Amino acid sequence: MKIAIIQERKTPPDRRVVFSPEKLKQLKKQFPQTQIKVESSNIRIFPDSAYQEQGIEVSENVSDGDVLLGVKEVPISELIPNKKYFFFSHTIKKQPYNRELLKAILEKNIELYDHETITDAKGNRLIGFGRYAGIVGAYNGLRALGLREKSFQLEKVENLPDYKALKQELSKVKFSSLKIILTGVGKVARGAREILEHLQLKEVNVQDYLVNNFDEPVFCQIDVLDYNKRKDGKNLDRFDFYNNPDEYESNFMRFAKVSDIFIAGHFYGDGAPFLFTREDAKHPEFKINLVADISCDIDGPVASTLRPSTIADPFYGYNPTTEKEVAFDAPQAITVMAVDNLPCELPKDASEGFGEMFLKHVIPSFYNDDADGILERARMTFQGKLTPRFAYLQDFVEGKE
Repeated sequence: MKIAIIQERKTPPDRRVVFSPEKLKQLKKQFPQTQIKVESSNIRIFPDSAYQEQGIEVSENVSDGDVLLGVKEVPISELIPNKKYFFFSHTIKKQPYNRELLKAILEKNIELYDHETITDAKGNRLIGFGRYAGIVGAYNGLRALGLREKSFQLEKVENLPDYKALKQELSKVKFSSLKIILTGVGKVARGAREILEHLQLKEVNVQDYLVNNFDEPVFCQIDVLDYNKRKDGKNLDRFDFYNNPDEYESNFMRFAKVSDIFIAGHFYGDGAPFLFTREDAKHPEFKINLVADISCDIDGPVASTLRPSTIADPFYGYNPTTEKEVAFDAPQAITVMAVDNLPCELPKDASEGFGEMFLKHVIPSFYNDDADGILERARMTFQGKLTPRFAYLQDFVEGKE
């Protein structure tokens, strides 16, 4: 089998890659029967020479590859018919801007495996950039705080060489009493938590966080049943929430009344209650004045997130009274960080981590007859048709919804 690492062609440019040179060397050692080729790129975080130094072929043409690995969507004009592709297609939620891409994939008889659909038997995602989204999102939130309060200045992540340098930069951070609420328990939230722990912030439980004031910065990490409650007052488990989100209402306001910063690292499912609405943000007791929205669902569960922000211009303000965007440091504004491609700011570490997961969870499936069903679950298209697992996208492809 020949694996090809393709050049990233989406705009704005993305410097990440599925495999670093070191990980490809390890792949070759672990599975010597694999042929590997890397498409030449002048934007990738690892230069062509770094791959060549590991004995890996670099070429302008990878059309002879059996499996083509990329990160972001491949432009329709660059899709090679009759190939197996792995990349984030951003189609599984029926994203309208990629309808034509999915349609072209079917027309070109491409076998598509979306990174987002690579799961274990229980449906847990096995690979992704979530950890680095959490790391960069939490860092950016603190950077916004320093700029707004004029209390400290952190370098932009994209100007730092790696995660180690990012942690060193955080040594500049100094703040007194501060209460930070972090939602979520997955990879994104765990990444954000790394930053809070690196700063040696004290973690407190829900009860203490809600009723006590502290003379030092603290954080509290909460899950879905901490910020949602059943309308009928019953206390059931999180699976009841996942299965019956319409039976719940938000209980987040109790945290909003006592928090300064909100780091949104949760996954928001269809039908779940909004965490806080625009009316909630108008409440005189609503205290949150900075939101690092790593989840970045637009016009959704976090009312202050009006639009995605960008790496170049990561912050804006939300005026709760007018419900309009203002300057990020405007008086009475909620400062918002809502960059939707955060891992791009740490391309080296993010790529190394991604390749480690891909080598562990995916590559063996090519050589063990897919013993764990990894490939079968992730395959979205086959022989010009959607696979049964993704048949729900048929009307979307046909433009009927």
